[in-house]
Amino acid sequence: MQRARRTNPYPFTWEIPVATVVAAALLLILGIHAGRAGANLVAGAGLTLPSRETLFTSVPATLGGDAGAGLSSPPSQLAGPLAVRVWVSLVEAVLLTLTLWGIKAGMDRWGPGRIQGMATREEAERLLGRSRLRKSAAVVRPDLYGKRR
Repeated sequence: MQRARRTNPYPFTWEIPVATVVAAALLLILGIHAGRAGANLVAGAGLTLPSRETLFTSVPATLGGDAGAGLSSPPSQLAGPLAVRVWVSLVEAVLLTLTLWGIKAGMDRWGPGRIQGMATREEAERLLGRSRLRKSAAVVRPDLYGKRR
């Protein structure tokens, strides 16, 4: 109990926020390329991914609807601009939803507002549930479940 009341002596510095921002930016960029790959896959162009050199430089053109931006050998049949925008929007919405769900789950588990000292369902059942009451029924209600009956 005493250990839970102590504060963390490690000071918050710039590394953790910067790593979070960089990870979020990389996730957004990879989501853009995944949306474009999904649009091209549905259009019949196959799985199209950019090379490492054009991973960041092809983002503006991809957001503009160019399905072949940054591809080393673009296929002949590419998705249209509307399809690219719709797929990128869908993928980004899914990534945003999953990211927010992960942040909420992490904050519930390790964040400052977490519930400390709560028993799990299994522990509560083992200590306070019906099975425990039935085992100790003679002690709880000796008039009904005592040895005389």
